[in-house]
Order: sequence, then C-alpha cells, then structure tokens
Amino acid sequence: MKDIQNSEDTREVDIQKVGIKHIAMPLTIQRKNNSNQVVYAKARVNVSLPKRYKGTHMSRFVEVLSQYQTKNLLGVDIKGCLESILKKLHAESGEVEFKFKYFIEKSAPVTGFTASMSYDCSFEGRIENGAYKFILGVVVPVTTLCPCSKEISDYGAHNQRALISVKVSYDETEQIWIEDLIELIESCASCPLYPLLKRKDEKFVTEKAWENPRFVEDVLRESVVKLRQHPLVKEFEVECEAFESIHNHSAWAYQKETCY
Repeated sequence: MKDIQNSEDTREVDIQKVGIKHIAMPLTIQRKNNSNQVVYAKARVNVSLPKRYKGTHMSRFVEVLSQYQTKNLLGVDIKGCLESILKKLHAESGEVEFKFKYFIEKSAPVTGFTASMSYDCSFEGRIENGAYKFILGVVVPVTTLCPCSKEISDYGAHNQRALISVKVSYDETEQIWIEDLIELIESCASCPLYPLLKRKDEKFVTEKAWENPRFVEDVLRESVVKLRQHPLVKEFEVECEAFESIHNHSAWAYQKETCY
C-alpha cells in the first residue's frame, strides 16, 4: 500500500514536535521501598519531522509504548523507550511525557492514623542532539498562613491551600525518589497536608501553620534554596500558587534555574 506519510512535502517547514497525546495506559513506578506501584497515566509522545516528509507514523508511537508496557518497563526505562521511538520513526529528537497520580501512605502528625494521599506527578524524557535529559515533576499541596494577616490582626490569620509545582532534572545514573522530593517541598510551606486528621491532629496542623507563616515568596525562596543545595539536582523550576481565602485571585511566584 502507498505510504502517504513518506511522500514529499514542498512547503519547506521542519516540524519541531509532532506526535500523540492523551493516550491512557498503566505505568510502573519504582517506589523508594523497592516495591512497584502501577498507576494510571496519560502520555504525550512526539518527535521532530524533517521538511521533506509529509507526515509521521502515528501508529508507531503506540507500537513502542505497547512493547514496553508488555515488558513491564514502561515508566522504568524512559530513556530506552524514547530511543526505541526515535529509531522506529527515524527521528533525530523527541520527547515522551507521562502524567500520573502517585499514592503515598501518610500518617497523621499526632494520632498516627494513616491513609493514602495522591500527588500529581510526571516523568519526562528528552533527546536532542544526541543528549538525553530526564525530568521528574511533582505537584505538592500544602498549607500557607499569611504573615501580614498574622501581624496586623488582633486574633487569627487567614490561611489557604497552596500548590507547589516542581520539576527537577538530574543525571540518569542517579536517583531522586518521588517521596523524598515531596518531603523536601512540604518542608518549605507553613504546614504539610494530611489525608486523615483527628481533632488532636487538626490542632497540631493549625498551630504549626500559625508558627510558620509564609507568603508565596517565602515558599518559593525556601524551595529554591533547598533545590540549589540538593547534590543531585542539575536544573529545576518551581512555582507556588496560593488559592487565597480572602481574595478572588491567587497569589503566585515562579523561578527556574540551572545549578552549577
């Protein structure tokens, strides 16, 4: 049958990224305790396309993903999966990204009651000019308490839930565990969140936030300092969005850096 995708295109446009997205599949995640967690993920896969070709072969993306899924390597070997996609599609550069919810058993701070808490996470692999880069992403929900509100009020201070979104890149021979990155980021807020709180726990959380007031600027700066100090992090970007409880808008801060 005639291969239309391989036919010549005369418009002289190299396409930087073309592929598929929102493809759902199970993903195997290695946990810090040496076990695995299988999660539901949404994938985006793309490659570069030279100007001489009319189109890429969309089915080949799914072929490779299915092969790695069958071998239980999908999520475990991001680099190998991406290299196979580039080889299959005769492409020079490409990306694969998986977004998923990761579950951690978390204990309440006083009573110790445990329950599962979910975190939005992502794995991303990129190959460009022969160089591979892996990026780990986490979105960590936390509590922030406003320093200004605490300072000017006779009693009470407004607090709110905030999201700290972090992406870190590190050498493929190293390992940063999702659990450790989440714990590091939680320490930058007024207080972490917990999936299950009894009255004693709620008292602890309320008072801990009161003792640790944070603007989004504070959360961002604390995160930046700790990521700069991390021995494995080569690049990072971090943003904090606080869903203000007394304003009809969010407070927001962002930073991106390369560590030298």
